[in-house]
Amino acid sequence: MSIMSEQIAPAVKNEDSARGFAFAFAAYFMWGFLPLYLKLVAHIPPMEVVANRIVWSLPITGVILYFLKRGGDVWKAIRTPSMLAMAFVTATLVTINWLVYVYAITSGQALQGALGYYINPLISVLIGAILLKERMMLPQKVAVLLAAIAVAILTYDAGGLPWISLALAFSWGFYAFFRKTLPIGPNQGFFLEVLILSVPACLYILFIELAGTGHLSNGSGASDIGLLFFSGIATAIPLMIYANGAKLLRLSTIGMMQYIAPTMVFITAVFVFHEPFGQTKFIAFLFIWAALITYSWPMIREYRNR
Repeated sequence: MSIMSEQIAPAVKNEDSARGFAFAFAAYFMWGFLPLYLKLVAHIPPMEVVANRIVWSLPITGVILYFLKRGGDVWKAIRTPSMLAMAFVTATLVTINWLVYVYAITSGQALQGALGYYINPLISVLIGAILLKERMMLPQKVAVLLAAIAVAILTYDAGGLPWISLALAFSWGFYAFFRKTLPIGPNQGFFLEVLILSVPACLYILFIELAGTGHLSNGSGASDIGLLFFSGIATAIPLMIYANGAKLLRLSTIGMMQYIAPTMVFITAVFVFHEPFGQTKFIAFLFIWAALITYSWPMIREYRNR
């Protein structure tokens, strides 16, 4: 359980550590392989997959918090109306993100999923500029413009907005924005979110099982049941490993490492799932990659100077 350690310290050092890099890399690596798991449950409706992700994440996270002796933080949050209200908001946003992502992978649109997480940091910059009045530097402005051009190209090619990519980017961007206002540790916050979501998730699973359309019973094979149980592990473990790794790394290092998962998803979509990747999509992704290089260059320069 040492990888989940949350010892109280007077201050978090703003420097990189080997443990932090290993944790963050492991989390992003797991997220990069998540589409392979989601393809295995493509025959199950996305709503049922997400409901099971929520329900089976709860006991895993609960056991970890029990051994960490951090359950008191959760009870304090439950008794604080403002914290509970904000947790409802973040729980709703993360549910939307999960639903859209599961739909993207299971419907053969993993490329849009990769695009969504590529442009997410740029959306976060935009949210910060609009809602927090944060000043955008020139590289950030150029990066957002390049990403907008890429979205325009994809919109023209598809005859409509790439809504999956935009929904993923905006839902996770606003989730991160509101999550900052929740004064609770990352592991405790995740447990609080799935605790809130577990009520409607359990009701939904009970409803579909009684209706005979669920996959936990009603003649479903052992493989389906095992895959749905595994959804809790696939959801909770990477998130909690990442949360602990992020505390041991500089923000600039995390900023560069966040492209690992969407790059793996992109490679999987093209070379494993064989999704169509024509010239127009290639040009659009060139704009996206140019935007990310432009956005990341100040962080890369800082990292090299260190």
